[in-house]
Amino acid sequence: MLRNYEIDATWHYHNGTKHPNGMLLNRFHVYHPSHRPTPYKVYKNTSSIELTLDKNPTGVLTLDAISSQESFGNTTPDLKTLAKILYCSAGITKKIKFSGLGEVDFRAASCTGALYHIEIYIVCGNIPRLDAGVYHFDPKNMRLDVIRHGDYRGLVVDATANEQSAREAPVILIFTDVFSRNSIKYQARAYRHTFWDSGTILANTLAISSAHKTPTKIIAGFTDAPITKLLGVNPIQEAPILILTLGRSEPTASSIPHLSDTVPDSVPSDYDIEYPEITQMHDASSLLTPDEVSSWRVPLSIKKSQNTGIQLGDKAESSELIESTIIKRGSTRKFSLESITLEQLTTILDKTTHGINTDFSVDGESLSDIYIIANAVDGLEPGSYYYAQKNNSLEKLRQGNFRNASGNLGLDQDLPYDASVTIFFMTDLDKILKHFGNRGYRVAQLDAAITAGKMYLASYSLGLGATGLTFYDDLVTNFFSPHAKDKEPMFLMAIGKKEKST
Repeated sequence: MLRNYEIDATWHYHNGTKHPNGMLLNRFHVYHPSHRPTPYKVYKNTSSIELTLDKNPTGVLTLDAISSQESFGNTTPDLKTLAKILYCSAGITKKIKFSGLGEVDFRAASCTGALYHIEIYIVCGNIPRLDAGVYHFDPKNMRLDVIRHGDYRGLVVDATANEQSAREAPVILIFTDVFSRNSIKYQARAYRHTFWDSGTILANTLAISSAHKTPTKIIAGFTDAPITKLLGVNPIQEAPILILTLGRSEPTASSIPHLSDTVPDSVPSDYDIEYPEITQMHDASSLLTPDEVSSWRVPLSIKKSQNTGIQLGDKAESSELIESTIIKRGSTRKFSLESITLEQLTTILDKTTHGINTDFSVDGESLSDIYIIANAVDGLEPGSYYYAQKNNSLEKLRQGNFRNASGNLGLDQDLPYDASVTIFFMTDLDKILKHFGNRGYRVAQLDAAITAGKMYLASYSLGLGATGLTFYDDLVTNFFSPHAKDKEPMFLMAIGKKEKST
């Protein structure tokens, strides 16, 4: 029995990190913002390549960029395009001053606690204006830190068990998580945030890549150890979590350069607080050999219930371009109690729940089920609903005013109480784990977060606000049962009109 399929490890972690009283969480834990770690990885004694940001818009509408299912042809991004993709994924888009904290840099995609624990590395062959190598994206200074010289894409191809898009990709992005940056606040539950926050970044990456007609594919199946060694990271502190291929070209056979153990030193993290529960969960979901990856990579199709309930039709329109939406996007801190329209909700649901090219799902369909509490939607009675993605309709579960329940489920916060709608991503976790093993836990969290990230962009393009939230796990399941019986919540989005500042 391969350890990936010893799924008791996931259930131990998942149940142990549930709010409010998971056994792996200390309910008396306190985090103060003054302890916020430096949200950047800084390399010492290495050369770097400055990135120039092309501020010319692509002219692609946000709603088109996030929903495109077009199959792009061969495309090799040049350094200018790569810079734009990296900036719109994890670059600094605004600076805000806070009392006691000073000026805080905010990134293009949302992140739990604004702790920015996800790092992005680039592995590429020779592309226009950039030599083959392994690089680290430094968003603070908009540059690439040189980690290794030479074309190491073949190593990534081997780690992915010869996955086709990896063979054809001129550029490969590898996302990692510096665990202690997030666990300092969220304790062991931070491993969920590993995939929440990489998912919201990916939503941006996929959208801006689509705007540049650059094909992409998310690869969740790979052998962890070789990628860890390639990047030269300590997996207890920082670990690779996903691979994204960028572009497509004719595969070129080339030998892999010698992989030395020497990489540039980086400045140590401010806080190296380790949560063994995170390390254990990551190890339990690691794949050890290319053969294991090959047998693991069988995409899963989730049979979703359909209904003949409320058929969604008319959609709202937006002339917002993808770049401007990314730059203005934030996480709404206060909603008004005003209503949004059914057309706006329909657009958000329709434009975000498909079109994700991965190695774990079929035809880009989401593995998540979507449940909704409608508090204030013109044209829709207040109540709870299930969204049937296959036929774009809503099944009414219960009618009534559930603002109090919405706030309670969202960890007793004002945001889900005030929001026009709260959207819960739920999944049949047992089915996913039996199919994918412990690595299915990474997949389930990531799948929900990518769709949620697309909802961020759709909402802001329509002039609305949105924010991701945490939740009382079992209360969510109970609220939507019996329809959601045996399903586990993965992510919560609150959407509505932002309260106007006075």
